Amino acid sequence: MKRNIQTILSISFTILMFILFFVFYLNGDHYRFQIAIAGVICGLIPLILDKVFKLHFTSPFILAYFAFLVASLCLGAMLKFYSLGWWDILLHFLSGSLTSFLAIDLMGKLSTDKSRSEMSAWFIFLFVLAFGVFGGVLWEIYEFSADQFLGTSTQGGGNFDTMTDLIADTTGALIIAYWIARRSKIK
Repeated sequence: MKRNIQTILSISFTILMFILFFVFYLNGDHYRFQIAIAGVICGLIPLILDKVFKLHFTSPFILAYFAFLVASLCLGAMLKFYSLGWWDILLHFLSGSLTSFLAIDLMGKLSTDKSRSEMSAWFIFLFVLAFGVFGGVLWEIYEFSADQFLGTSTQGGGNFDTMTDLIADTTGALIIAYWIARRSKIK
């Protein structure tokens, strides 16, 4: 059932982005048709990882992934929700949650049932939180590098933008880390 949800979401999102690509391309909207191309690629990633590499993810991660894609690509970039002052903060909150769900998936894939049963709830909390925050830090390094080397303006608000983004990433990661640590039946 979980794989069916992943496949349905992946195919549905990819088809939507493919349709939007043609609509924007035919209308000469170069900015949005490039975003739609990125959306097609992002929509196919879980499907490729599942079908080619036999990498399966949990439902919370897949749902968070596609919620983030819709919020960032469709609403944020295509419908210009980024013009709302709080939209970027919401997306960083979602990305902190998303990377924390990825941490939970990775912990399940990289450890045995026995070793997980011996992990303390504090260790799980710290691992998930640190992983979620690290994802936000990597994104901010990317934004800084793009601004420096490509002349973009992804960090329009400078240090204030960076710190607000990192606080939002941390808050999202903190909530998921707390939830999974409380949910674990571990010492």
